[in-house]
Amino acid sequence: MNKLFFFAFLLITLSCKTTSQNSDTTPTTIQVSAADYLKYIQADEAEKQLYVFASNEMEGRKTGEQGQKKAAAFLKDFYIKNNIASPLGDSNYFQTIPESFFRTGSGIKASENVIAYIKGSEKPEEVIIISAHYDHVGMDKKGNVFNGADDDGSGTIGILQIAKAFKKAQEEGNGPKRTIVFLHVTGEEIGLYGSKYYTDNPIFPLANTVANLNIDMIGRIDPNKMENPNYIYLIGSDKLSQDLHQVSEDMNAAYIRLDLDYKFNDDKDPNRFYYRSDHYNFAKNNIPVIFYFNGVHEDYHKITDTPDKIEYDLLAKRAKLVFVTAWEIANRKDRIALDIVK
Repeated sequence: MNKLFFFAFLLITLSCKTTSQNSDTTPTTIQVSAADYLKYIQADEAEKQLYVFASNEMEGRKTGEQGQKKAAAFLKDFYIKNNIASPLGDSNYFQTIPESFFRTGSGIKASENVIAYIKGSEKPEEVIIISAHYDHVGMDKKGNVFNGADDDGSGTIGILQIAKAFKKAQEEGNGPKRTIVFLHVTGEEIGLYGSKYYTDNPIFPLANTVANLNIDMIGRIDPNKMENPNYIYLIGSDKLSQDLHQVSEDMNAAYIRLDLDYKFNDDKDPNRFYYRSDHYNFAKNNIPVIFYFNGVHEDYHKITDTPDKIEYDLLAKRAKLVFVTAWEIANRKDRIALDIVK
């Protein structure tokens, strides 16, 4: 080949290649993955947030009481400061639950679910709900505060970290294709009331709700797991959707590498944890769910469940698993398939 012709050919080839790489038709998300935003889920920031959220000032966050109202305001302030909108419009982040919804004679006052969202860029009508209860059991007669740092301060703060990561992605033009809803429910400790009220009065149609990822206690280590703290108990992932179960397994293997323990997923589990947290009200409505849980420990429902005992690096790692799972559900081509309709 003539040298002059060869160099001219090489120059044209390189020029075409560069033009192709910079073309407006090249998808900008090809090289973007969930891993690019894991750095925004931060253990040190989670620690600062939880020390406030599970402080004595919150008075144990008992449903309908002043401490719970303070906790709701804390969550609302976070979403406003981070420019994460409410689907209820303007600055209204509260789904009010009237006193009449609670058990007659219980004395439980009106309360609030706290809700924020990031609207999907391509399929906004399809919704993934990430939930955690933010209430706890209040104070005893002596004035001792049940701080509920793990139950469920850990899940609540985990959601805030996940929301921040999704918001960063949106700001960089890589927001989720489906809508992500951050749902903080009240009334869990007295009977799953907040999640029941939401599913009875959904902000987004239940038929359009793709999955519920529910976080209830992710900041401690089960005493039986002290030799292998790199774990999380998963409950419910395969009960309605093998598709969801496989996504969870795949995303963990690709990014997080926690030991996924299904001990409490057994239908014969005497603890019946599947029926004891807020995901169950979604599952009852044929919405695929995953319940993320570290198991009980010596401080469960005691005044000793305090922020100083939380494993913050582990909390962040578990929250990262929820994030990457939600990311995949939100961005995959096909909606999560429902296997069984009950």
